[in-house]
Amino acid sequence: MLEEATSVYQAALTADAARYLLDRGIGKAEADTFRLGVVEDPIPGHERYRGMIAIPYLGHDGRALTIRFRCVEDHDHRAFGHGKYNTVAGDIPRMYGVDSIHAAGDEIHLAEGELDRILLRKVGWHSVAVPGVEMWFARHRRMLAGFSRVWVWSDPDEAGSKLTSAVCGSLRSAKAVRLRTGDVTDTYLEGGSEALHELIDKEAAA
Repeated sequence: MLEEATSVYQAALTADAARYLLDRGIGKAEADTFRLGVVEDPIPGHERYRGMIAIPYLGHDGRALTIRFRCVEDHDHRAFGHGKYNTVAGDIPRMYGVDSIHAAGDEIHLAEGELDRILLRKVGWHSVAVPGVEMWFARHRRMLAGFSRVWVWSDPDEAGSKLTSAVCGSLRSAKAVRLRTGDVTDTYLEGGSEALHELIDKEAAA
């Protein structure tokens, strides 16, 4: 059912949703690769996510393992009974982008959020993401324990600081990337891939 839903939502990607993604540096190629879509005709259980962007969590074979949903309306999300990002009740928390774990070499990047992870992949880095510190679990540490370096791209705020502390405290190979102008998306929109590469170069030289 998840695979069918992913295909249906992907085919229903609207012009407004595509424009929302493009404004965040995510073009048609990335939307197609990561099978982003819109919930226009929800499967049973997804009715409350109608109109939201569907972000499938894909396995290493490209098949959907779960789906999260991003509301793009400019309103008080809680007042409408949902969050900015939404997970189906009872769903198992997962790491986003596990295909990169199978494909990466000695290094991997960890973003705070799915769309930031997509941008890190766009600029050429194998990467994964968790939505925040509450979604960082011991099993995720084990999944990344074999890498010689885990670059941590947390948002430059209190929540991001907590995620950085949790990851770096559980992985000796983890090193924070100091974001200065906002999150990964903000940095990319301001300076392109060069801005992200410059930050890694600075941390690698430190």
